[in-house]
Amino acid sequence: MDHQLMIAFALCTLAGLSTGFGSLIAFFTDRTNTKMLSLGLGFSAGVMIYVSMMDLLPQARHQLVLGGEGVLADWMVLGGFLGGMLLIASIDKFVPEPVNPHELQLVGDLAGPAEEKGQEGLKRVGLFTALAIANHNFPEGMATFVSALQDPSIGVAIALAVAIHNIPEGMAVALLVFYATGSRKKAFLHSFLSGMAEPVGAVAGYLLLLPYLNYITFGIVFAVIAGIMVYISLDELLPAARKFGEHHLSIYGVIGGMMIMAVSLILL
Repeated sequence: MDHQLMIAFALCTLAGLSTGFGSLIAFFTDRTNTKMLSLGLGFSAGVMIYVSMMDLLPQARHQLVLGGEGVLADWMVLGGFLGGMLLIASIDKFVPEPVNPHELQLVGDLAGPAEEKGQEGLKRVGLFTALAIANHNFPEGMATFVSALQDPSIGVAIALAVAIHNIPEGMAVALLVFYATGSRKKAFLHSFLSGMAEPVGAVAGYLLLLPYLNYITFGIVFAVIAGIMVYISLDELLPAARKFGEHHLSIYGVIGGMMIMAVSLILL
């Protein structure tokens, strides 16, 4: 169990670090590579959707059946799945769109001086952005950790998908903070620290769920994780990929992500 804990925590940390990596890309490229972003976001969505439908939901039902919930298992899976969607939708609902890290920005969109963006509107952008990204990364970190704790191969797949979608997220956060403060150092620091909400979510998830880890708990958590990942894919990743004007590339990414995930599940 100690070995599994270390693997699970390491995966969450690596996924969180990708947010800081995204901020570095934002500062060292003249313009956003929309083709790569579109392909990457599609790939991430493909991995998330496939692993949710083909592994997490069946595993959720299996765990609940083992826990003695044979008659209610299907309804509990449905409730957990819809509950996960409702959770992440509620988080998005209460985060203002201009500082929502899932409302991705292109480098060119923020290229003007801070004064042109409105100083009053940018005064608290750093704080709001940090809170927004932390709110989004916290449940993602918990999802990655719990999945890796139960099945490391699934944890790796989820961590990879989360890491890919955290890169453009980190770019958006860093750019918003940079044009609010004029400091690249502060922008990177905010982005990096907000990404660390992933391992914080992992630790919180472990401490909160440890006394209750059993078949039923794992079953419900798997269903909730599936709902979160499907919602993120359909509401955020795919629309963002389409926003970049590379619709077919995003679909190719989805297909590629599903194919790789399918092969890995068969082999592992």
